[in-house]
Amino acid sequence: MRAEQQSIQNPGIRTEGVYGIHLPCPEAVMAAQQALVGSRAPAFRLPCSRMPGSSRDHADLADSQDRWLVLMFYPRDFSLICPTELTALSTRIDEFRRRHCDVLAISTDPVATHERWVTTPKAQGGLGELHFPLASDEDGAVSQAYGVYVPQQRIALRGLFIIDPNGVLQYQVVHNLSVGRRAEEVLRVLDGLQTGGLCPSDWESSAPTLDPTRTLGPNSVLGQYRLEAELGRGSFGAVYRAYDMLLERRVALKVLRADAGISYESLLREARLAAALIHPHICTVLSVDASEGIPMIVMEYLDGRPLSLLLEAGSLPVHEIAMIVRQVALGMAAAHQQGIVHGDLKPANVMVTEAGIAKILDFGLARRQPASPTGTEPGDLNGDGPRGLSGTPHYMAPEQVRGQPASPASDVFSLGLILYEMLTGNHAIPGDTIWEVLRGVGTLNAERLAAEVDDRFGPILRRALISDRQSRNLTMSEIAALLDHLPVASI
Repeated sequence: MRAEQQSIQNPGIRTEGVYGIHLPCPEAVMAAQQALVGSRAPAFRLPCSRMPGSSRDHADLADSQDRWLVLMFYPRDFSLICPTELTALSTRIDEFRRRHCDVLAISTDPVATHERWVTTPKAQGGLGELHFPLASDEDGAVSQAYGVYVPQQRIALRGLFIIDPNGVLQYQVVHNLSVGRRAEEVLRVLDGLQTGGLCPSDWESSAPTLDPTRTLGPNSVLGQYRLEAELGRGSFGAVYRAYDMLLERRVALKVLRADAGISYESLLREARLAAALIHPHICTVLSVDASEGIPMIVMEYLDGRPLSLLLEAGSLPVHEIAMIVRQVALGMAAAHQQGIVHGDLKPANVMVTEAGIAKILDFGLARRQPASPTGTEPGDLNGDGPRGLSGTPHYMAPEQVRGQPASPASDVFSLGLILYEMLTGNHAIPGDTIWEVLRGVGTLNAERLAAEVDDRFGPILRRALISDRQSRNLTMSEIAALLDHLPVASI
């Protein structure tokens, strides 16, 4: 009887391979393992079998830097199941390479056994040619680091690990020694990981990933948050009112769409920038969370309405316009003092609470302005020069339309456009298509727009809406001061 098919009196013992390997019960083995997903993969350097035409005799985790790596552990050379799974992966090695992925298999057998195995014909129990190396972990140190080592038998379980190009472990599964691994499933998981999205159980590479903003709804739970209602939706995702079940408080969750094209690193950068801004007129960022596989920013919940909805409902009293714009200017002045610009200031990103307090939302395009002693254009957060086109067309400054990075002067221009819209009920830049709007930004006439509004606001628009950024010598602090000195009784 084949050893791997034997029935054993003790159900907690399994046998596999011609060596008659007896293993402790799976529960005991798994209890000794550690979950490594999300952490940096343990480094290793091991002797390995030579590939045809290659002099490489060691396998190093660093060899796969900037590439994906499928790392397989298997128990023994010349066993019964191992040839089936290793050969299956070898025959599809081109599919892994097209995915910029290397494959490496590790066991505790010596390199000499690996070499003999790949040179022994299949008819004699060998593998024949293999298109990836077999590494030797004779003392079990690497197997132990990955949590698959069985010290009593000095072998490794069938561990499968997928490591991303940054060296972070993204997938981990350990099979019973009696169950081989399918190449199709390894490729499916690799494809799923490379999408960066959420993949359901029946997902295939030709199918779209799940969009969490379309499946979430009232009573859905993300981590410690229970969703109560959707507050808004945009091109990058949706915002929900939620209840923090751990801290027992209401919060707002900004959840990204799966196809938004924004990485978790970008989301974290946004959260860090916004979290550095503590001001009465800036929405406070509480945390950033991706524990459920859905990147989201946790913010303070504001009981109010976006300025965009207030404008849709009709014109606002002039004194309320002055109050709201002044508060926005105060909040943006605080951000600019810390070297942070917004880059997408618009009515939808200003929340007005029931108490009449204006708070700035969504620093999603925000970036820290590096010092520029040479007078050159400021770069983005990393100082790597102008960025591509970003912002909302009706509220973009001319320099943003030209693809230059936003600056404090760009935010001033955007606030000027918002002020004009609040006073007149119309966009300062007309147009029904994005191209019409973008062309209109370059032909905007500050003097003409200032003449169309209340004389008391004209001086602000004349300076805020100057097309040339270098000549736009108006700051957010000055806007707040000008509005603060307007006679309230006359407004």
